[in-house]
Amino acid sequence: MSDTTGLKNKAHATRLVGAGRRREWTGAVVNPPVWRASTHLYDSTKDLAEGPRRNEDGRFFYGRRGAPTQWALCDALTEIEPGAAGTVLYPSGVAAIAGVLLTLLRPGDVLLMTDNAYDPSRAMGKGLLHDLGVETRFFDPLDLPAYEALFCEKTRAVLLEAPGSLSMEVCDVPALARIAREKGAVSVLDNTWASPLGFAALEKGVDVTLMALTKHVGGHSDLMMGSASAGPELYAKLRQRAQQLGTVVSPDDASLALRGLRTLNLRLRQETASALAIAEWLSKRPEIAQVLCPMLPGSTGHEFWKRDFTGGCGLFSFTFRGGDGASRNRFIDALELFGIGYSWGGYESLALPIEPAHYRTCMAWPPRGGDPQDCHGVRLSIGLEDPDDLIADIEQALARMQGS
Repeated sequence: MSDTTGLKNKAHATRLVGAGRRREWTGAVVNPPVWRASTHLYDSTKDLAEGPRRNEDGRFFYGRRGAPTQWALCDALTEIEPGAAGTVLYPSGVAAIAGVLLTLLRPGDVLLMTDNAYDPSRAMGKGLLHDLGVETRFFDPLDLPAYEALFCEKTRAVLLEAPGSLSMEVCDVPALARIAREKGAVSVLDNTWASPLGFAALEKGVDVTLMALTKHVGGHSDLMMGSASAGPELYAKLRQRAQQLGTVVSPDDASLALRGLRTLNLRLRQETASALAIAEWLSKRPEIAQVLCPMLPGSTGHEFWKRDFTGGCGLFSFTFRGGDGASRNRFIDALELFGIGYSWGGYESLALPIEPAHYRTCMAWPPRGGDPQDCHGVRLSIGLEDPDDLIADIEQALARMQGS
């Protein structure tokens, strides 16, 4: 394989196999080798002087700008993100969020943040950005008029997430991004849940799309990394700020991310199918008040998911009918095939207790139309186990919860 130019019009599965495998980076082997290097050597002082003038992936300079292993990953991620001019890597998903916002915002600016954002994003708005003189205003992404009314002459960026963290509402991302652009603000989407395979964010009008590669791309719960992709102008700004901050990821981690990327399509399809089967089963159980799964008809924003998304993943939530936090925790403790832990997107299934009310400013919890007593929830990350085995495990945990 000499280059990747023939992949542009290919299907996702084909692009995932070939992207980033340029011959100059792989040589005679299949995968780009792990290039561990801090120092890059030059043939002469003339070449040394030329180095700073050419700042691009594929050109050796110094270890902070990466080498073929990191460049191959960036190339592959850009290849699967329609409309992207380039991709910047960060040492975690939170670092990607911080890197993007620190690129876009200055003291005195206003950031609009979706109220159902990932908690570290919310904490960043209330902490780091506040300390730097940036005001964060939270908004309900399902209320377009109220969202539009929040803009002012100081609004510079909007942070979106679809579906929302924990409560899984899907918003009208194209409309939110369009309003932001009309108001002169940059729209940023945390697209970790769907990835570019399930939602082509830039094609839908978003300006910057980011992912926690820790999740689906890594796929094996052994990697921390994030990424941000954008068009030419914003990509150049993101790259410059990342370099000013000294942001770099290790070639070993980049190699793990590349390995995970090759099977991303297959894993997402399996996890999505299993999650939908489990969500449908849960929706028929008398113990369950609401199943919060974007792929399930009747879920909040399902019509937007059906219109705009081409895929899903294994992450969704549900709430119990009545009960209390202690009984919910007994259910989780009784599970045998689900681990208890943060993160998601790995090959193994996980369960986590959730209390979204602690992380909301203007959105209701329980979800609209829900009974106030039905507030104790569980987030499931469905892995690659057989879905029938997972359902049986959930069923026995429900029985043990009720019998305690």
